[in-house]
Amino acid sequence: MDSRKIEKLIVSKRKEKSMTQKELGLKINVSDKTISKWESGLGLPDISSIESLANVPDLNVNEILTGDVNINDNDMANMKRTKFYFCGKCGNIIASTNNVILNCCGQKLTELKAEELKNDVNSEKSVDNDENLTRNDIKVEYIEDDIFVSVDHPMTKSHFITFIAYVIGDKLMINKLYPEQNAFTRFKRCGHGTIYVLCNKHGLVSIKI
Repeated sequence: MDSRKIEKLIVSKRKEKSMTQKELGLKINVSDKTISKWESGLGLPDISSIESLANVPDLNVNEILTGDVNINDNDMANMKRTKFYFCGKCGNIIASTNNVILNCCGQKLTELKAEELKNDVNSEKSVDNDENLTRNDIKVEYIEDDIFVSVDHPMTKSHFITFIAYVIGDKLMINKLYPEQNAFTRFKRCGHGTIYVLCNKHGLVSIKI
């Protein structure tokens, strides 16, 4: 079973029925924490749960086992389509799920294009202030129901991490950072998504989690 496909499937169909995790759990005799683990990719339904789970969200057993279902990733306002804009003069951060024309401090803002960082065992940590961020500079830890993101990066007045964001299909969480503070933040874990990190000098990077 593909855990990533299955978690998307369960979340999608539960929301189609306007059910909470607790309501779904009561119908199939498991706790809401168990449903949360399934939807977060931290576990999979056991055989005894599959038939009950398939009946409640109007899915068949094959869909549960394979995770094969068409999930619409193109809905209006889907947070996965989030575009980020940043004003270098005042530090204003704007996020939008659609194309927009924005001006701030008398200048037009352009969409930040994120460079996706992937694991690279051969890359070295970027300790030099003039180097771009690498995957090894960003540490993502899962502690119980939280995600801790820390960035090994200068935090001076002229060179710093501007924000760290966590985006999934229906949520955008963003923490703004300031010079001379530590570059780390904490989010409530909601499933697989994307972490975005913006350096005021070198731009936006992303990591799939």
